Amino acid sequence: MAAGRRTVAARVAAFLAVASLALVTGAAGAAQAEETPLRDLADRHGLRMGVAVSSHLLDNARYADIAATQYNSVTHENSLKWESVQPQRGQFNWSGADRLVDFAQANGQDVYGHTLVWHSQLPSWVSNGGFSGPELEQVMEEHISTTVGRYRGDIDYWDVVNEAFNEDGSFRDSVFHRTLGEGYIATALEMAHEADPNARLFINDYNVEGINAKSDGLYRLASSLLAQGVPLHGVGLQSHLIVGQVPSSMQANIQRFADLGLEVVITEVDIRTSTPASQQALQQQANDYRTVFEACLAVDGCGGVTVWGVADPHSWIPDTFPGQGAALPYDDNYQPKPAYWAMHEALGGGQTDPGPDPDPDPDPEPGDGSCDVDYTVVNQWGQGAVVDVTVRNTGDAAVNGWRLTWTQPSGERITNAWNATVSQSGSSVTAEGVSWNGTLAPGASTSFGFQLTHTGQAGTPSGFSLNGAACG
Repeated sequence: MAAGRRTVAARVAAFLAVASLALVTGAAGAAQAEETPLRDLADRHGLRMGVAVSSHLLDNARYADIAATQYNSVTHENSLKWESVQPQRGQFNWSGADRLVDFAQANGQDVYGHTLVWHSQLPSWVSNGGFSGPELEQVMEEHISTTVGRYRGDIDYWDVVNEAFNEDGSFRDSVFHRTLGEGYIATALEMAHEADPNARLFINDYNVEGINAKSDGLYRLASSLLAQGVPLHGVGLQSHLIVGQVPSSMQANIQRFADLGLEVVITEVDIRTSTPASQQALQQQANDYRTVFEACLAVDGCGGVTVWGVADPHSWIPDTFPGQGAALPYDDNYQPKPAYWAMHEALGGGQTDPGPDPDPDPDPEPGDGSCDVDYTVVNQWGQGAVVDVTVRNTGDAAVNGWRLTWTQPSGERITNAWNATVSQSGSSVTAEGVSWNGTLAPGASTSFGFQLTHTGQAGTPSGFSLNGAACG
């Protein structure tokens, strides 16, 4: 059995180091106005709300802050792949993988290990080694037992085999299948189980989100492995999708795997579009993210959803699909997009209609009955702050194309905003609804947020008006 990787003293040191980073990110990062974090909402459903993280990007304070505060599960984006961990036989590099495990432990997060046996990002000494069947099996055993054994008790979920199928449901021609036949999958699962009997083991693939030839192949394999008593606990549906093309059979597909007694996880969600993304595309993308989450939430056997990256500037999509991107819930400036809010709402947060005022003013003064505004400084540091604004239509008629104006305190400058188009001229500020929240029914409310700079303390604005009528 491979030994665990750390002593108690080392764990304490790792915790203190990452906790120090968390303090820095909390002070320097601009917190977004998302109210309850996604991870807290997911906890209420017993779901893992995951994100793929690149260890080297944890030096970016905003990146690290989002990864820590929004997600209760992290996946190694690249630092646990074979070429990263064992570039030469017997020479292991754990620096990147250890760093993310330390980060997760400091932030109370699960770790989803990705991945052990995959035809891609495989060092040439494996793919071109010319090993016989018994020799390749020994190579697999060395890699799996060492890697899983090192993180025994630290990583509870593993993508053991990744992308084993062709689009027609046949097995991919990898060095593993070519040398060992389809039995390499069962062998890899048994090796991982031997290294950590308590870990949950998955097979992961793409283009298997809906019911099709490829997912049928995965279904046949899963059924066969279970019938043989092979330790398979779940399947991962990667879900690298295109805006407007979420499979209509996604929920039914999740259900059929769950009916086998398997846990289903949606492991690598991103939903790409042509760039620069239009507002219409971003709204459709939000609808698509909501559909994915609703499909998972509708099936008891769905264990969680992981998005494949923290924010758009670090996505793999533009390099692989030129002219496409904007695939993640946070934009190039690390601000939440409509997709973020769709996830938030699907998990039970987000915008709500509070209904009619339970104690309306029977005789409102002129200009005092059209709207209420709640302006809240949700985070403040040095010379910066993040503000959440909720505007509610307290009038009797719907407000189409709402436009909120106010006077910002002297010395404050709004630098960026989300869920509204915000402009500033001197101390005069205008916020306008966007496509998905531009109409306010009577009694309805919507929220938007922005980041600002100030001279030492965020002040109190004045003179709020909704489409020209003064607000309370």
